[in-house]
Amino acid sequence: MTDHRDTVLRLWGRQLYERQGEPLAWAEAVLEATGRPPTAVTAAMSGRLDALADSPSDHAWLLFRTVAKLAANLRGDGCYDADVGTRIGPLALRLGELEPSLTGPLTAALGPPPDGPTSLVTVHAAELGRNRTIRMRAIDALLEWAELGHPQALSALSEVASDHRTQDVTVWTKALNRIALFGDTTVEPGLLRALADTGHRGVRWSALACAELGFRRAVPLITALLEHPDPMVREGACEALGLFQEPATVPALTARLNDETDWVRSKAAQALGQIGGDRALAALWQAMLERRTAKANDLASAIAAFGPPVVDDLIALTTDPDPDLRALACRALGSTADARALPALERLAAHDLARTTLGGLVATAAKQGLRTAHRIRARTHRPEPDTRVDSPSS
Repeated sequence: MTDHRDTVLRLWGRQLYERQGEPLAWAEAVLEATGRPPTAVTAAMSGRLDALADSPSDHAWLLFRTVAKLAANLRGDGCYDADVGTRIGPLALRLGELEPSLTGPLTAALGPPPDGPTSLVTVHAAELGRNRTIRMRAIDALLEWAELGHPQALSALSEVASDHRTQDVTVWTKALNRIALFGDTTVEPGLLRALADTGHRGVRWSALACAELGFRRAVPLITALLEHPDPMVREGACEALGLFQEPATVPALTARLNDETDWVRSKAAQALGQIGGDRALAALWQAMLERRTAKANDLASAIAAFGPPVVDDLIALTTDPDPDLRALACRALGSTADARALPALERLAAHDLARTTLGGLVATAAKQGLRTAHRIRARTHRPEPDTRVDSPSS
C-alpha cells in the first residue's frame, strides 16, 4: 500500500464507522480493543468525556478519545463528524505497530486495513447498487478517488454516466456535475440517449455535461429542450447552448427572452452574449429597448459582453429621455469597463436624479456602473512598468 497510502487509511477509517449497522455497539468494541479499563469504556459510552481527563496518555489514548467522541456525539445529538472519523484508520494502524499486543483485538474490531486504493474503489463501485444512503457515500468516495486520478474510479464513474436508466438519478447527476474529472468520448452515446429521454429528471444535467465535453451532436437535442415544460430544464438548455457558442441557436434563444420565467430569460440573455455576432446583439438590444423584463439588468450585462463595439451606442443611450434606459445603459457601460464610458457615467452620477419605474435613481445606477468599471479596470489593467534609466550622478 504505497500510492495514496494516507488517503486510503483516512477513507477506511471514516467508512469503518459509516458502514456499521449498530454504530454504538461497534464503537464500544473498538474502545474495548484499545485495552482501556471497563470503567473508562463505560464513561465514554455514557458521554462522560470529562471523567476521562485524568486517564493516562499512552499510545492508545488518541484512538480511544476519537472513538469516544464519535459515540458521545451520536448518543447526544445524533450527529456524526466525518472529519473525526477519518482519523480512526491511521490511529488504529499506528497503535497496532506501537503496541503489538493490541493488534489482535484491533483487527477483530476493525478488520484488516485495505491493501490499497483498488480494494476500496472496488467496494465503492459495488455499493452503487445498495440502499440510497450507501449509494450517496459511494459516489462521493468515487469522486474523491477520481480527483486523485485513480483509473478504476474513473472507469466506474464513466459506467455511471453511460447509462442513466440503471442509476439513481441523484447518483447520476452527482457524477455529471463532475463530468470533467472523467468524461471522454466513451460516455457520449450514453449522454445522448439520456438527452433524448426528455422525461428523465436528470435531462438538464445531460445537456450541461454534453456541453462541457463539447459533444456537438447534442446541439439539436438541447435546442429542442428550450421548449421543455420544466423551467429548470429550459434554463439548463440555455446555459448549455451558451457554452457551445453555436450561432445557429440564436433564433431559438431569442425566443426564450420572452420566457415566462425570469431566470430562464436571464440565462438566455447570457447565452446570446456568449455566442456573440450581429444577430445575437440585435436581439438583445431590441429586447432591452422594449424592456421585456421588469428589471432588464441581465440584458444589459449580456450586451456589455460584446465589448468595445457597443460602447458608443450605450453612451448615446445615456441621453435617452427614458430613465429606465439610461439606468440600463449605465449598468452595461460599467460592465464594459471601457475608458470612453467613464465621463458619461460620472456626469449621470452627479446630475441625473430621475427615477426609474422601479423607484431607483439613475444617478445610483451610474455610481454602481462606475464602481464596477473601476473594479474591473483595477483587476485587468496593470500599470506600465517604469523603464526610465536614471542618469548617473555627476
